[in-house]
Amino acid sequence: MQLSIKEKNRLKNKYGQWALVTGASSGIGLELASQLAAAGFQLVMVSRQAEKLQVISNDLRSKFSVEIKSIDTDLSSAGSIEKIITDTSELDIGLLVNAAGFGTSGLFSEASLPDEINMLRVNCEAVLCLTHHFIQRFRSRQSGGIIFLSSLVAFQGVPYSSHYAATKAYIQSFAEALTIELQPNGIDVLAAAPGPVDSGFARRANMKMGKALQPSAIAVPILKALGRQSTVIPGLLSKVLVYSLRTVPRWAKVRIMQKVMGGFTAHQRQS
Repeated sequence: MQLSIKEKNRLKNKYGQWALVTGASSGIGLELASQLAAAGFQLVMVSRQAEKLQVISNDLRSKFSVEIKSIDTDLSSAGSIEKIITDTSELDIGLLVNAAGFGTSGLFSEASLPDEINMLRVNCEAVLCLTHHFIQRFRSRQSGGIIFLSSLVAFQGVPYSSHYAATKAYIQSFAEALTIELQPNGIDVLAAAPGPVDSGFARRANMKMGKALQPSAIAVPILKALGRQSTVIPGLLSKVLVYSLRTVPRWAKVRIMQKVMGGFTAHQRQS
């Protein structure tokens, strides 16, 4: 799936020459970065996977003749945000894509606390800090766009993925509020809430997913929704799941998600 020429022009005209994408070396972040490069954006690509990031940057630079700046940093580490801010201070960035994130699964009582704290730092704290910084820059130029990676798990508690779902609830709520707050400044905000996606996420979260979406199937709907919607649910499967649960009481949604997530993580309890 590719953006039309009309959509590419709309994005460039509205958000300028430069976009910053975190989590740019895999999954949704990589696909969004690729689509933006194809649209002619110069890119700042952020990832903790230095070698992979360099290979991808060289490929996009060669394929689309765009300028790529790679920033190798782990968003859970001290100083990472300051490094990104310093390294982009001279660039007129008009679009921020907060795509970095990871999940954990299983019983929270048996989780590694350091892992959960790192997830909180990447999924929430880093997003908070980068968003606050770039809002100031976007306000001064009276235009900009911010994409947040929410999730279907953001809309209710999710047993066996309790903390990850809570981080996405934070993101969803944050994005919804900023949509209203930043309208007078000409800044567009979008929360993208996909269902299961076939990426490195499941492996890191130790989950086995079936019928997962491909990143290539959801990046274009996300970019097309920016500036037009406050929340987008990309992918047919995601829409079916959300709309089928729309009239279900919240307590019942939690029970349903218990069964869904229990199926994804059953292999953990059998081993």
